[in-house]
Amino acid sequence: MLIGCERSGAIRRQFVARGFDAWSCDLEPADDGSNRHITGNLLDHLDDGWDMLAVFHPPCTVLCNSGVKWLYIDGKKINGPDPQRWAELEKAAAFYRAVRDARQIRRRAIENPVMHRYAIDLTKRGRTQFVQPWWFGDPFFKATGLELIDLPDLVPTDRLDPPAPGTDEHKAWSRVHREPPGPERARKRSESFPGISAAVAQQWGDHLLAQMLAERAAA
Repeated sequence: MLIGCERSGAIRRQFVARGFDAWSCDLEPADDGSNRHITGNLLDHLDDGWDMLAVFHPPCTVLCNSGVKWLYIDGKKINGPDPQRWAELEKAAAFYRAVRDARQIRRRAIENPVMHRYAIDLTKRGRTQFVQPWWFGDPFFKATGLELIDLPDLVPTDRLDPPAPGTDEHKAWSRVHREPPGPERARKRSESFPGISAAVAQQWGDHLLAQMLAERAAA
């Protein structure tokens, strides 16, 4: 299986630990130096015979609802559209569609943010499950959308009780949204949490094996 747009190896390692032939792919080299990482354009490797594709952290800055104002010059709609940002939006939406519609790979999961309406229109996003890290034992807030094709919704494994708003603990849980500007901000905001990574490997891995065994039995 192929884990797209992943340089950390967090989800790849979870699948490998469960015995799967899993590979990550990203434009950047693997953070962990693994030889199970393809450095290159994900779109160039969709025809390599995968049973499952899970794309995590695709380019989403211009797709997310929190950044919609920057589609306009200086972040103000009255100033008119920013041509460069709209071009970036078109490019990101085209990438999303390309991996979501990669029908040569039967089972597909595409991560996406809470999108603004222009992004939803351009990506033609289908039914999406939204999950939170704290559903899987990781004390953080980060709504993550998963458009799933021939894969089941993730089932929470260790649901925590969120802290009350305004408390120091609540601020700590909101770390992803409070990352200061800087060159590492995007990477830190896109990190895969351990709990959800383990749930992805276990639940989708078991689903894949069950489907394959059922198909072999019926053959």
